[in-house]
Amino acid sequence: MSRAPAPCGTERRVPRLGFLGAGWIGRKRLESVVAARCADIVAVADPVEENLRAAREVAPKAEQFGSLEELIGSDLDGVVIATPSALHAEQAVAALELGLSVFCQKPLGRSAEEVSSILSAARKADRLLAIDLSYRHCRGLQVIRDLIVRGELGKVFAAEFVFHNAYGPDKSWFYDRRLSGGGCVIDLGIHLVDLALWMMPGAVTQVTSEVFAAGRPLETPPVSVEDYAAARLRMDSGAMVDVTCSWRVHAGRPAVIKAVFYGTEAGAAWYNLDGSFTEFRAERYSGTSTEVLTEPPEDWGSGAIVGWAQQLARNPRFDPAIEEHQAVAGILDAIYGGGFVPGEP
Repeated sequence: MSRAPAPCGTERRVPRLGFLGAGWIGRKRLESVVAARCADIVAVADPVEENLRAAREVAPKAEQFGSLEELIGSDLDGVVIATPSALHAEQAVAALELGLSVFCQKPLGRSAEEVSSILSAARKADRLLAIDLSYRHCRGLQVIRDLIVRGELGKVFAAEFVFHNAYGPDKSWFYDRRLSGGGCVIDLGIHLVDLALWMMPGAVTQVTSEVFAAGRPLETPPVSVEDYAAARLRMDSGAMVDVTCSWRVHAGRPAVIKAVFYGTEAGAAWYNLDGSFTEFRAERYSGTSTEVLTEPPEDWGSGAIVGWAQQLARNPRFDPAIEEHQAVAGILDAIYGGGFVPGEP
């Protein structure tokens, strides 16, 4: 039976959350919620007993189950989904139809069509939906975005977004396109596309792309999983945005992660330090001068889930801001499809 929406703006009890999936990323987000004390963890579900044992150390009072069906039978306000990508759409829709709010690991869906079905379910249920696109919570990117919005870089006419991972995922389902929806683009490139749309003014009017596996260009659309991809997005402002991502590239370090912005009045960059996946510096450039904007340390990885839990406590109803993700999903589809230009079907 679905739950009736709470009145808009009504203060609620501390949200009662269930976690579906207690692997590495699920436990990291579980730890974030426990540390922030922004919700009560009352249930955890995972078919792997080892994962449940590890989750028990973080949330010892939570009931433990083996499936979604058992989990959502608990008295919950929301569900955190951290399962393989192929399960996200079905599980998110099932939870939303029961009146539960949902926080989902990326990708929300394996295609724009799946994303649309989840957004539709959230609107119909009038329940809060969010995705773990955590890089938006990096302080350096937020500072640079503010500079762009205020016009302090002038007209930003070009930008580069890069995410090279010298490793690859350690779970076999990542390499099965039917289960994952794709390779490095849907795993890493999704962050870059989300940041590009969030930070750059205007809308995307054109996409061109190429995807590779082991140095070989893949067919369009690809049937195997890519490990390198490059795309160019043309904005309606005339700006050019390059997006590049890879798995197992020879990077000389664990990761290369950066966003660079070229404006008519100034430039800016955000990049990882010494190959780190978690530590970043942001800088502003004027000619040959450099101004450091932000430096580590900062706890940005928990920002998305803690923000969702706090918003859930204030108001569990559907937030239309999530609909921005439909454009991200559409661009990922376009990258896999070889791109699109205005006027083409």
